[in-house]
Amino acid sequence: MSQKNLMYVTLWLLVQLLVVEINCQMSAPYKPKTREKHTATLIDNKLYILSGRENNRIDVGKDFFYLEIPDKFNTQNLIWKDLSNIDILPPHYGAAAVKGGVDNNTLILYGGTNDTGAMDLVYTYSLQSNSWSIPKITGDDNLITIRKESLSGIVDNKGKMYLWAGSDDVSKKFHYVNNMLILDTINLNMGKGSSIGAPSGRSLYGATLLSDNTIIYMGGHTDIEQLLTLNPVYLYNTINDSWSTKTTSGKIPSGRVGLSVVPGLDDKRVIIFGGTPFTTDYADLTPEDSIYELSLDNFEWRIPKTSGQIPKSRMFHKANVIGKYMVISFGRGPSLESDILLLDISNNDEYIWTNEFDSSSLPTSPAPPPSSDTTSKPKVPSSEPPSTSSSSGVVPPSSSSRTVMIGAIVGSLFGGAALSFIGFFLYKWNKNRNARNYYNNDEYHGHEIVQPPNDTTNHQPRSAPSSDHQPRGTPASIIIKGGQKSANDKKLTLRELQQEIQDLKQIITQGNKQSTSSIRNN
Repeated sequence: MSQKNLMYVTLWLLVQLLVVEINCQMSAPYKPKTREKHTATLIDNKLYILSGRENNRIDVGKDFFYLEIPDKFNTQNLIWKDLSNIDILPPHYGAAAVKGGVDNNTLILYGGTNDTGAMDLVYTYSLQSNSWSIPKITGDDNLITIRKESLSGIVDNKGKMYLWAGSDDVSKKFHYVNNMLILDTINLNMGKGSSIGAPSGRSLYGATLLSDNTIIYMGGHTDIEQLLTLNPVYLYNTINDSWSTKTTSGKIPSGRVGLSVVPGLDDKRVIIFGGTPFTTDYADLTPEDSIYELSLDNFEWRIPKTSGQIPKSRMFHKANVIGKYMVISFGRGPSLESDILLLDISNNDEYIWTNEFDSSSLPTSPAPPPSSDTTSKPKVPSSEPPSTSSSSGVVPPSSSSRTVMIGAIVGSLFGGAALSFIGFFLYKWNKNRNARNYYNNDEYHGHEIVQPPNDTTNHQPRSAPSSDHQPRGTPASIIIKGGQKSANDKKLTLRELQQEIQDLKQIITQGNKQSTSSIRNN
């Protein structure tokens, strides 16, 4: 192989290596499946999504991933991080999950169901060790053997997880209960709350924790597939362990299941979204009938004014309050979804549907209570210690999205530096080779180009000179007049090398553009 061909082969291999490296840096992120009846838990600026159900009521498998919440992001360009490889839970749906534990940075999952029934009562995920475990739960045997599903889990500022109603999963006959289980997520002990004055058993209801440590419950359906109205609503006082009922007025929403409930930013209202009025043949609500607001001063319902690109309603989704946004994840609309919706609820006079999350202008609000897998109230970093809240509203810059960007930049800079070094090396090597060729043929300076004799073939050597004073025969392809052809060849080779480098740069640039386009499309 000639030196020139060897140079081209080497250059081609380097191009392939650089393109592969940059494509790895800019590879498309994890894209989650569509789902419903999953859990969504906000811990340390990360929204953790676990399991759920696909079409035909089939679980999605061992899915576990999170969305890191940066200062700003667009819902059309989300970067998810897949953790499914460390997931030890069996596929399931209808579970309840909250933030709790000793350091208030552990994901606690209770209950749920699947096709096999093989599932432990409680699982915990430690962010510090990045691992799942199955804790031993102490307490009354009659309590620690009860596994429920299709319920909401609510956690207070003492790390206690309230698990009211739901479907008793033991018999697989959808037996709805109205008992209140209380799991101490710090000491891992299961207790029981009062059922005196509690509403009838139900599942797929909506619930959230209010600023006075009261949990509000509404909606759902009974075990005979009977829809329950949103008048009245029910309040459970976590401090006094007591129930009360509030009759509502105003524009009362129709009965529904699979809705989400979040507290308003001023703690004077709650907002509900979505759900379905049917329990067997799921039907969508109209956009006008999908969002309501309940005043906590007089318990009057109203339909708030909304603007922006109003989405279709959803059911069996999850909603968390992060900053000034109601963040709605996945669920079922006209079809199953795999995206995020944002509703700016900072202005009580008009809520805005948007694709842009921006934490730079957050409203001032009272110190919020912790929340559940259904809701996450924003916190004020300067006034509230980490152990007293289960969510984060004012979030610091993201590390994962910036890591991807930094990795791409570093990879490009490394590729550019390597390209420059390789180009300089090949240039010097080619220059030295031409110089050697030039000096080796300097004795022929001034000669005209000599064509090979007609009687000479590749198989016949030329005749040797007959005299020592006769000049030696010179190769026709090297002998030049005044060194002109040597200089031209030298310039031509340099020009070819420069063109090769330019082509290499274009290939890398094109590879970057294609990778970026692929990320945006996904």
